[in-house]
Amino acid sequence: MSDDQKTTGRLYGVGLGPGDPELMTLRAARIIAEADVIAYHCARHGRSIARSIAAPHLRPDHIEERLMYPITVETTDHPGGYRGALDDFYEEAAARLAEHLDAGRTVAVLAEGDPFFYGSYQHMHKRLAHRYPTEVVPGVTSISAAAARLGTPLCEAEEVLTVIPGTLPEEELTARLAATDSAVVMKLGRTFPAVRRAMETSGRLDEARYVERATMNGERTGQLADIDPGSVPYFSVAVVPSRIANPRPRPESGEVVVVGTGPAGPLWLTPETRRALADADDLVGYTTYLDRVAHRPGQIRHGSDNKVESERAEFALDLARRGRRVAVVSGGDPGVFAMATAVLEVASQEEYRDVPVRVLPGVTAANAAAAAAGAPLGHDYATISLSDRLKPWEVIAERLRAAASADLVLAIYNPGSRSRTHQVAAARDLLLELRSPETPVVVARDVGGPEQSVRVVTLKTLEPSEVDMRTLLLVGSSRTEAVERGDGRTIAWTPRRYE
Repeated sequence: MSDDQKTTGRLYGVGLGPGDPELMTLRAARIIAEADVIAYHCARHGRSIARSIAAPHLRPDHIEERLMYPITVETTDHPGGYRGALDDFYEEAAARLAEHLDAGRTVAVLAEGDPFFYGSYQHMHKRLAHRYPTEVVPGVTSISAAAARLGTPLCEAEEVLTVIPGTLPEEELTARLAATDSAVVMKLGRTFPAVRRAMETSGRLDEARYVERATMNGERTGQLADIDPGSVPYFSVAVVPSRIANPRPRPESGEVVVVGTGPAGPLWLTPETRRALADADDLVGYTTYLDRVAHRPGQIRHGSDNKVESERAEFALDLARRGRRVAVVSGGDPGVFAMATAVLEVASQEEYRDVPVRVLPGVTAANAAAAAAGAPLGHDYATISLSDRLKPWEVIAERLRAAASADLVLAIYNPGSRSRTHQVAAARDLLLELRSPETPVVVARDVGGPEQSVRVVTLKTLEPSEVDMRTLLLVGSSRTEAVERGDGRTIAWTPRRYE
């Protein structure tokens, strides 16, 4: 038989489950029992949890390959650093296994949990699977084991479960914990203090549970807040379980949080806003903005018209005074021509002085439109609303003249609606008295939405009939540039230096 006709061995990545040998699958047990070579990773102390799980199925004549890590968390003088030392180790380990496979032996690489879930086997798979027949046998993950030992569901209905490595930077941990419904944080040990702080900062500490060595000897569970950081091993996880299955205790007092959804849907929400929306008992807002927020079991929505801001604010504060957690939902940023002012104005009345009120920022329409067009707000600019429903047109015109005379870029909100049709033409004519007819104007409609349209025109060609309530205008200064790119798109920007 020629060399290219030789039959190689088969590679198996075998998931062993979380620790209890009885949680191995029947297929995993059979493959281990029948394999020629059993390979497993271990630290320099030589002990292997994977081998101990599989021990009941090992034969005296099994060839064992102990793949011992040269380092774990310590520093190294390897020229490639920590990653370089591990890469060399994985290459050497794969070469050892390849010798067995080339000799026609079946190799089973043991992996705690599931081989493709943060498992060391993956490094062998990447180096060998394209060269040899390979099969991966899934196993019960530590996540499933932790939920089972806690006796609580991880997620239910439309809840989202996020799996997070504890090795992420603390701010990133905080953001991800704040933005999700349920979470499991892996790889604790030395990362536990940062994970605990992230839980506390994100407001999840009271919900968080702790599981150590799930299904193994020495198993420990409890509230994460009660765990001594010095006692936490690597084989432990933090769990923020389903809120539907584990509703939080009622707070002693309610609060109002005013949030902004950005210019469109969920992609524009900040993690902090997602958390506030998830925590709320009641959502209050203009129906169009409430429709951008995902439905959650148990939450009550109170939609209303966009012209009853004071009434909406008073209603939200009354709910909070009765102990409800209330999110008042605005579009864009709640502090820019939106609900934050209305809520704070009512909250300043004597009867609401003791109701906690927070305002969380959101992406403003002006910033979203500017990014879509380039960088027209790159220098000084003024923000003006053309709506004369709450202030007279004379005041608007005076401010337009002042900003134009100061050569500021203008971000113009609320330019027109079905009931307001003359403002855009009047503003254009006023600005033409003070600005060049060739001044670039960004006409941005439905930014971030399904009908997004962003065009750059000139002040003299601005057509008022094409502007509605969903449109925002950015009127350039004398320095603002507009250039057509190679792809046919016109971009606008305002230089940051004045000569």
